[in-house]
Amino acid sequence: MAELAEAAGITVRTLRFYRERKLIPPPRREGRIAWYDEHHLARLRTIAALLERGHTLGGIAELLTAFEHGRGVGELLGMPGAIATPWAEETPVRLSPENLADHFAGEVTPENLAGALDIGYLAVDGDEIVHVSRRLLNASSALVAKGIPLAAVLAAGRDVRAHAEALAETFTALIREHVLNGLPDRAAGGEPLPPDEITRVTQTLAALRPIAKDVIDAELSLAMDRRLSAELKAWPPADDAPPE
Repeated sequence: MAELAEAAGITVRTLRFYRERKLIPPPRREGRIAWYDEHHLARLRTIAALLERGHTLGGIAELLTAFEHGRGVGELLGMPGAIATPWAEETPVRLSPENLADHFAGEVTPENLAGALDIGYLAVDGDEIVHVSRRLLNASSALVAKGIPLAAVLAAGRDVRAHAEALAETFTALIREHVLNGLPDRAAGGEPLPPDEITRVTQTLAALRPIAKDVIDAELSLAMDRRLSAELKAWPPADDAPPE
């Protein structure tokens, strides 16, 4: 709940109030874990946009209820669900403490557990541990198996997360300025949106997902080549290597 409130730019108290007023749907429950997702965040941003334009919470509740019976939350601003469709394709993994220890032999220390919980890789659900992503779990365990300490892997994960957030903001800014181009504001103000504009946005967002991933993969590959080449140039030539 705290993470959702921070992402939406509101307080936890305000979020609880919205839940009590049934302005947002309940979270998905797994034991004692309450999972919020992009759809909850999209709903909160919709509420904020409508409040800015003078709508009351009572009016917003009625409007949301009406749309829920016919269209999804993403369509409240005249946009189809594509704008709120998750880009991530990650599968959470449920682990026992023993399973976790098997993945990171000798590295499951209280400090590393706290670090993994802090970065959001792990969550605790009763007697089980939930890892947010099978791909990240496999990558982390593979790096540890190659001799990289888990603490270093987690530190690198924090850096990667920060850079990923910056990359995501770059692509979001492009979408905001050149794809949406003021359409959400017009729709929230009561202006009907032409069907061809809605179709254009839907198709463009769907096409951008693989394009964004390709761009990041290509740029990372090129950057790694540049960095490794610079590292190799710094090494002394084989003939000048000091004797053993």
